Amino acid sequence: MSKSGKRRSKPRSGQTQWRLMDLHLHTPGSVDYQDPHISYLDILRQAELRGLDIIAFTDHNTVVGYAAMRKTLEQLSLLEELQRIEPEEQRRLDEYRRLLRKILVLPGFEFTATFGFHILGIFSPDTDVRFLEHLLLTLNVPAEQLAQGSATVGATADVLTAYRVIRDAGGLVIAAHANSGNGVVMRGFDFGGQTRIAYTQDPNLHALEVTDLEKRGRYTTRSFFDGSKPEYPRAMRCIQGSDAHRLVRDPANPKVLGVGDRVTEILLDEVSFEAIKEAFESNDFSLTRPYRGQAKPFDFVHAAREEGESIVQAFHVKMLERGGYFNRILEDICAMANTNGGTIYLGVSANPREEPVGIRNPDEAMQQIQTALSRRFSPEPAVDIDQLNTQGKTIVRITVHPGEDLPYALDDNRFYVRDETETNMAVRDEIVRLVERRLARDEQPPTLEAPASPSPPLLVPKPEPVESQPEAWPEESADSAPAPPSTGVEIVESRERDGTVYHTVHDLRNGNRIKNVTRSSARKLWHYAITQVEDNPPRAEDLDWRGDKAVLDRRQRDKHVWYDLAMRTGDGVRVFYGVTDTGLNDEWMALIEQYENGNHH
Repeated sequence: MSKSGKRRSKPRSGQTQWRLMDLHLHTPGSVDYQDPHISYLDILRQAELRGLDIIAFTDHNTVVGYAAMRKTLEQLSLLEELQRIEPEEQRRLDEYRRLLRKILVLPGFEFTATFGFHILGIFSPDTDVRFLEHLLLTLNVPAEQLAQGSATVGATADVLTAYRVIRDAGGLVIAAHANSGNGVVMRGFDFGGQTRIAYTQDPNLHALEVTDLEKRGRYTTRSFFDGSKPEYPRAMRCIQGSDAHRLVRDPANPKVLGVGDRVTEILLDEVSFEAIKEAFESNDFSLTRPYRGQAKPFDFVHAAREEGESIVQAFHVKMLERGGYFNRILEDICAMANTNGGTIYLGVSANPREEPVGIRNPDEAMQQIQTALSRRFSPEPAVDIDQLNTQGKTIVRITVHPGEDLPYALDDNRFYVRDETETNMAVRDEIVRLVERRLARDEQPPTLEAPASPSPPLLVPKPEPVESQPEAWPEESADSAPAPPSTGVEIVESRERDGTVYHTVHDLRNGNRIKNVTRSSARKLWHYAITQVEDNPPRAEDLDWRGDKAVLDRRQRDKHVWYDLAMRTGDGVRVFYGVTDTGLNDEWMALIEQYENGNHH
């Protein structure tokens, strides 16, 4: 999106190509490298064999490996200039030059932050090695350990400080193997809370490197960080890298990868650090994809259809004025701008088993949307419009950015919000909340810690830098009350007036409390919750409690699953209706897994 906040279409240049990229390679500069006798030339040759266009040397808390390769090149070049180079040395120099013309090699490091979290910092090849060493010193890597290449370097800078320092220095900031050991997602930990939110949503973080990018399903890292979870409103780019500590995969342990064994494709106009950084800072997540070798290429649109409709994703087969199809597209744009942004695909249904229809004249369709944005919206929302191909058909994609100028209205007086898979006209209390969010944002001065894109405020504040925190994780307490789900609705109050029951509905996704909702006026999920409260109120003594939580019911339609849940608090029992898995933290997920495995009455 441009700085002006206006939309812009993004036509693909004929020069763009998919390039293979492995941004996580260790060298003999890392103390735990398993092939200590191989040369840096060997690594480049292996990268060529694997067809890589871009690689990065990311040794543990050091740049000694990259520096050693550069020093070798300088020495050989000097010998050549002095005409004192031996034939074997000339062959090595020529080979280095050939490979470096073919492969872009980026300097970097894998920094170990406080509590052992790993962060990749990757830089332009024009960056001076001494500058990178100074950067590591700034991050509190001890001077005496700068050349050791050890993953253990004692007390260093905290994660958020490392993100900021690396980005301010012009580097790409990537959370290394985020979903596994030493990863900032902290998968498998019993704690996390606000720390996990901050570590994965910080505006200085460019991408998450994950190990399950090829997998599909509701519980993959990519689906968790697609912007659909209310605590994690910033959609994150997910890439993969080999984290190679050896030249080739270990035959005795296939999980120990070699150069190019797990790589990412990136769509570039030119192979340069600047082009890579521009792609990473773009909101277009289709610019990177997992590489599948000679198999069928990764289809970004098909992958989106497999994930289906969500709060941040919608599909429309048609965009005709007649029949109201085009209006429904505009309503989705308005709703996403008012909620958390999202992506709308035109020319395909949400069902991946159905053949794409495509858009017959995509350029004309894009112009039609742009005209409607200018004429029918107040204010005009910020969107990007472009074209993608899927299964031989051209479709139009609309990327809606979270709105800065809330609330957005269609045709002057129609306000919409997005609720799970549906777009609904906003009721009075929701419009008031949108205005309050805008006013709160206007009153808050911008800081370095501000979100990368406007979105609903995080449910909890970001932690202070680790240096000012106690040794224990500040957000965790054995005596703290359990956190409620962050999707679904709760009926917090019901009153009867003149024979009609009026309810106050607490929307868990955005925190809104909507008053005076009746059974006849309620939208779909609210109507379901009100019906349950009026006709079939749960009794605490009848529930199958597991500690202080219980599952009341599970419903499923197609790939969508909803749960009705209960939670005991000091004030009584709270009941949550229509909770989706995006609103479940680790504690709730453990309960759901027990329930679905049949461990319930």
